[in-house]
Amino acid sequence: MKYRFRATPRFWEKLETLPAKQKDSVYRAWKIFKENPFDPRLRAHKIHGLSSQYGRTIYAAVIEGNLRVLFCIEGDVVVTLQVGTHDVYRG
Repeated sequence: MKYRFRATPRFWEKLETLPAKQKDSVYRAWKIFKENPFDPRLRAHKIHGLSSQYGRTIYAAVIEGNLRVLFCIEGDVVVTLQVGTHDVYRG
């Protein structure tokens, strides 16, 4: 499936707070993510707690080490919700 992409304001706000090295990692991963958000290199997986909390499937993609991007899919649109450490799993 060919996806379109949209980011929430919260995603952009959190991205701006990251150190330059982590921002670079996010941008490198974005090149993979925009081709296929479920590319095995990103180790995308469901976050069951957040999914049940929000009533829709929430996924996390691994950027590096403890850095994650949360996203969901609305039809053919991938919505990036937030970026950060495992703390993003707390909603």
